[in-house]
Amino acid sequence: MRLSLPALLMIALGTQAAFGQAAPGADFKGLEAEMGAANAAPGPRTVPGRVIPVPETISPELRNAVAAPYRVPAWNANPSDAAGWKALIDRLAAAGAATLPALRDKLGVTSEATVIGGVKVFVVQPKTIPEANRNRLLLHIHGGGYVYNPGEAGTLEAILMAGIGGYKVISVDYRMPPDAPYPAAMDDATAVWKAMLALQKPQTMGVFGTSTGGGMTLALMLRAKQEGLALPAAIGLGTPWSDMTETGDTYRTNEWLDNVLVSYSGYLTPAAKLYAAGRDLKDPQLSPINGDFAGLPPAILISGTRDLFLSNTVRTHRKLRAAGIEADLQVFEAMSHAQYLGAPNAPETKEVFGEMARFLDAHLAR
Repeated sequence: MRLSLPALLMIALGTQAAFGQAAPGADFKGLEAEMGAANAAPGPRTVPGRVIPVPETISPELRNAVAAPYRVPAWNANPSDAAGWKALIDRLAAAGAATLPALRDKLGVTSEATVIGGVKVFVVQPKTIPEANRNRLLLHIHGGGYVYNPGEAGTLEAILMAGIGGYKVISVDYRMPPDAPYPAAMDDATAVWKAMLALQKPQTMGVFGTSTGGGMTLALMLRAKQEGLALPAAIGLGTPWSDMTETGDTYRTNEWLDNVLVSYSGYLTPAAKLYAAGRDLKDPQLSPINGDFAGLPPAILISGTRDLFLSNTVRTHRKLRAAGIEADLQVFEAMSHAQYLGAPNAPETKEVFGEMARFLDAHLAR
């Protein structure tokens, strides 16, 4: 049985009263005895109610993001009908897009809307492309749980990659629910990739995305293999939504600690159902962790210690390694889900895109 947030808070408060907080000055001997008794038999782990401080080991910019309240209403949205979803999506997209012109100016990046392969895209690139990247091209697939970030709002990550990494990026504005459930998004991403293959050699191209974008990047690789399409030289997987079935340790250990996604029982559950439209969530095109990773390109994976999707990322990394694929896992201190996107001025965000850019540079032909 899943409990409501108020009920969980009451339980947590009661637990704290019984066990004390695991903090300096707590009665550790009493807590030790209580926890030892509660965990004396094999089975689920019982932990005391705790207050988790904001660590001092991260930058001030990231500390501000880590300390921020939950994102309302994005994290727990569940509109009752399609009109409600559209109104929320449009409102959040407008707010997100409004912040991007200043970021593009700061990073020296341009963005132009166009159509490639019959699909709406944004071509995002630095005003001056480094010599090493002038014949390289990246496909970007944005995140947002298959419902958020339509239009220009979906280009934030592309702007950061273009500005920090120095790459020309094609960001696909794929169709989304409630109007266009699966397979519309994957059809659009595949159409753009096919069109890009007609532009230049796959050895000079990469594909990347965060969250939904990371999951779709993996699903695109599986679909491209199935359709006999060439694969890119490398892929970047930011905390990928690689499993829609709520399978993985950190769906529980980081629940309520991650201040971006917070809980899978928030908007993720209804968003997954909207996108799947009745399809089995274990389908590899929805949960690519269930697909065959043999022959996939080298991959870099990004997550954080507070990320609800940390287990998604770790499990994907291990499966890539088991398939003999070169895979680099980067885990950042205290980051919640994709928090590098919500804190574009943080040094850690520059590190994330610096790591991804270096990985791509090592694998993409010039």
